[in-house]
Amino acid sequence: MPAPLIVITGSSGSGKATFLRALEDRGYFCVDNLPVGLMWKFAELLLKSEGDVRRAALVVDVREGQTLDTFPEAYRGMLETHKLDAALYFMEASDEALIRRFSETRRPHPIDATLPIRDAICLERERLGSIREMADHIVDTSHFSVHELRSFVHGLFDEQESSRLLVTLVSFGYKHGIPIDADMILDARFLPNPYFVTDLRDMSGKDQPVVDFMRSWDTTLRFMDHLGSMLDFLLPQFEKEGKSYLTVGIGCTGGRHRSVMIVETLAGNLADSRYRIQVQHRDVDKV
Repeated sequence: MPAPLIVITGSSGSGKATFLRALEDRGYFCVDNLPVGLMWKFAELLLKSEGDVRRAALVVDVREGQTLDTFPEAYRGMLETHKLDAALYFMEASDEALIRRFSETRRPHPIDATLPIRDAICLERERLGSIREMADHIVDTSHFSVHELRSFVHGLFDEQESSRLLVTLVSFGYKHGIPIDADMILDARFLPNPYFVTDLRDMSGKDQPVVDFMRSWDTTLRFMDHLGSMLDFLLPQFEKEGKSYLTVGIGCTGGRHRSVMIVETLAGNLADSRYRIQVQHRDVDKV
C-alpha cells in the first residue's frame, strides 16, 4: 500500500495533476502547488489531526519558483523531524511526449513562458535533477494516456497487483526514431519483410496473412523462441532488483509489419504469466 504521505513532483505536463486526482479518489487529502516553506507545517498539522486526516498527498513543482531549490533540504528535514512514513514520486516523460501535450493544451510552460517549449523542458530537467535523484519512485508517463495513468495509480492500492512487474512491449520503426524511454531495444530488421509482398504491404502485423507469412520462415520461429527464453530469464531478475515496470522496444524499418507481429506474439505468450502486460504500437499507422 502507498505511504500515508505522498509527495509528487516532476516535469510539467507529466501527469502530476492526474496522479493527485487519482489519489483523491482513494481518500487522500490532496493539496496542489504547496509552497516548500509550508511542507513542515503541513506535516505537523497532519500528525495533529488525530486520525481525521489519515492519508495526504501534495504536489510541489517548478511553479514554486526559485525556492524549489530548497526542496531537498526541506523534505529531508520534514522526514527526520516528524518521523513520517512518506514517499516521494517523481513524474517524467520524454521530450516528444511533453511537447505534444503542451501543443495539445496550448498552455505556456510554467518555468518560462517566453522560451520555446523544448528549451523550457530542458531547463526544467536541470532544475529538477537533484530532486529526481532522491525520489523513492520514478514514473515515466510517456506512453500513458490519462486513463492508463489513473489505472496505474489505482493499482498501487492492490498489493498483489502492484507487486507484479508491468511489462510494456512497444513496436516501432527505426526510420521514425528509437523510443528513448525503452529499457531494452531489439532489432527485427533481419527478418523477411512483408512490405515487399504486394498483397501484404497495406496490412499490419496484426493481420493473419502477415502473421502466416512471418511464421512460414524458420528464422522468425527461432527468433521468437530465443526472445521467449531471454524474457523468461530476465523478467524475474528485473523484478528481484525492485523494478516495477520494464519497457521492451521491438523495431523494424517502418514499425508496421515485423515488429508489430513480434510484439503481438510476445504479448500472447506472456498473457498467462504473473506479469502485467501492456502493448503499444507506436508507428503502425505512420507512412
